Amino acid sequence: MSRDPVQAVVLLSGGGRTLENILQKIHSGDLDLRIAGVVSSRPGVRGLEIAAAAKIPSAVFRRRDFADVAGHNAAINAWVAPREPALVILAGYLCFYQQPAGFGGFVVNIHPALLPKFGGKGFYGDRVHRAVLAAGDAVSGCTAHLVDDQYDHGRILGQQQVPVMPGDDTGSLAARVFAAECELYPRVLQGLVNELRAES
Repeated sequence: MSRDPVQAVVLLSGGGRTLENILQKIHSGDLDLRIAGVVSSRPGVRGLEIAAAAKIPSAVFRRRDFADVAGHNAAINAWVAPREPALVILAGYLCFYQQPAGFGGFVVNIHPALLPKFGGKGFYGDRVHRAVLAAGDAVSGCTAHLVDDQYDHGRILGQQQVPVMPGDDTGSLAARVFAAECELYPRVLQGLVNELRAES
């Protein structure tokens, strides 16, 4: 690709599997991004190790170290700003993120269900899959969406369905949904890259 990659920052809270998938797609040439920084809400997580191995600058901002959500996000955004991202990518980030006023790029999240079902505060990880199984739904999946001022609420950019199989437990359903996330999220991110370039 002839143009410079679009700058992005990734926010995470755990194992970094989504970051790992994004980096693999960048390496294969399927995603025209450069990850300029990684923020974690928890210290000592594998996501930080993945960032270090890829020589990506990283920082930890624990929610409990700040008096309120606004202070937490102000510190994160102060660290992010010099990296000038056009995309802020939430990748298993478990805190509430508030984008800075006037941010001209996109903030995007991937959620392990077909929103608007099984979304909102408290719905993350295995909690989502347990709720899907308890509801008896025949189909689940994932949703990529823009981030606004509510949990799992912004404009939907794409969804991918997976079947709920007889005998599924949270682990088997989670694995199937994550495989769908690994396909959907890079595709949506590249679409946003294309949109940013069309506007520039």
